[in-house]
Amino acid sequence: MDTLLLDGQALSLEEIAAVALDARPVGIAASALDRIAASRKLIEGILAAGQTVYGVNTGFGKLSDVRIPDGSLAQLQTNLVRSHAGGVGQPLSEAESRAMLLLRANVLAKGFSGCRRELVELLVALLNAGVHPVIPEKGSVGASGDLAPLAHLALVAIGEGEAFYKSERLGGGEAQRRAGLKPLELAAKEGLALLNGTQAMTAVGGLSVVRGLRVVKLADVAGAMSLEALMGTPVAFDARIHEARPHAGQVAAAAHLQRLLAGSEIREAHREHDSRVQDAYCLRCMPQVHGAVRGALGHVQSVLEIEAGSATDNPLVFPEKGGAGEVISGGNFHGAPLAYAFDYAAIALTDLASITERRIDRLLNPDINEGLPAFLSPDAGLSSGFMMAQIVAAALINDCQVLAHPSSTGSIPTSGGKEDHVSMGMTGAIKLRQIVEHAERIVGIELMCAAQGLEHRRPLRSGALVEQVYGAVRSVVPRLEQDRVLATDIDSMAGAIRAGAFDAWCD
Repeated sequence: MDTLLLDGQALSLEEIAAVALDARPVGIAASALDRIAASRKLIEGILAAGQTVYGVNTGFGKLSDVRIPDGSLAQLQTNLVRSHAGGVGQPLSEAESRAMLLLRANVLAKGFSGCRRELVELLVALLNAGVHPVIPEKGSVGASGDLAPLAHLALVAIGEGEAFYKSERLGGGEAQRRAGLKPLELAAKEGLALLNGTQAMTAVGGLSVVRGLRVVKLADVAGAMSLEALMGTPVAFDARIHEARPHAGQVAAAAHLQRLLAGSEIREAHREHDSRVQDAYCLRCMPQVHGAVRGALGHVQSVLEIEAGSATDNPLVFPEKGGAGEVISGGNFHGAPLAYAFDYAAIALTDLASITERRIDRLLNPDINEGLPAFLSPDAGLSSGFMMAQIVAAALINDCQVLAHPSSTGSIPTSGGKEDHVSMGMTGAIKLRQIVEHAERIVGIELMCAAQGLEHRRPLRSGALVEQVYGAVRSVVPRLEQDRVLATDIDSMAGAIRAGAFDAWCD
């Protein structure tokens, strides 16, 4: 893969995912190095002039009124990193840690942070060498940015903390040594430049949205297969209906469903003399619901991509020609834009999971499944078939419903009241990740059940694309011939979804 050059630019979710998941190499643009040097020169000029600037030669938060002697400025930055590394819980995945390194390096590359080029170069070197800081996922309130997670990242930069290197968990200094790197001693402003920012929530939430965008398109695929198994009608996907209410996501979902269902023998078999006038909402309203989820995630994607190229630390350094400039304190570290977006995505994906479960129930429930065997069982009564699969889906949806409660409304003042309104955006990102995981499993369950349902419509065939998906499902899980442990099948389907096994039908 070609090298992604960082210039502080907005990064697409595809670019973030390529670096985080596929190890795309990263470099620093020459123009970024020039801006970094200019902002560092301004900081050094301030120090030489004996001026007092927050975060450069003062304490932090409630302690911002305390002036720090020049001889202690390096220690101040190291103390900041150590004291703020209070995260708890499971570590972020290596992909999430990689995304954090990428995003933090890109923010510093904008040249508004006052750090040295060596710091940005080290973050990029850690990324390219596969040194992934161990970052506990809990402990950020998302206001002065993701202080605790970023502090754990910064620990590795100074040779402390822990990192994963070649699948081994090591001390940060040892991991750097094995990778042929050397820790950096922080200079004035650099600890704060590493800690202020929204890169943990952007990393976790961004990678979750990448998965969510896949899931919503795959829900079209699973829904099309369910429609065929239930001998439903594609009439509700007629383009004229959706042009009359032209939400972009709705139009796209309807067109996707029409492509998937084209050429179906099953449809032709019941086109005439069918007593049903309309399908249930979980089938008929797929474009409206799936399309609205597409719209919600599209908005969240735009927020994330703006954030990926935004200066989010404090204070910001604005150099001017001739060596002049200004250092200005503000609040770009506040995670509100992301926190709201994650809550929105969580609600939308929870509803996507809900409509998916309704189709699962319709496939299994003998009262409404259009003559399919009860619970798609090979021998109903003796065998329970997929009965438990719907129950598992219901349990996962209830978990999603609880997780969809907004975290962004839960501000708790911190730092002695100085940071008196916080975003809780990292909580929202972690909740969103869990909802996406559940949605992957639920859509996987629908694909399993729909594939089983199609087999009961043989010798009739669905459209060519749905038949291809059927084959892909059967390459992951076999037909249910007798009762077996379904947990393995559900996990296998979810894993295949995450690995992109069904992406070819998600265009």
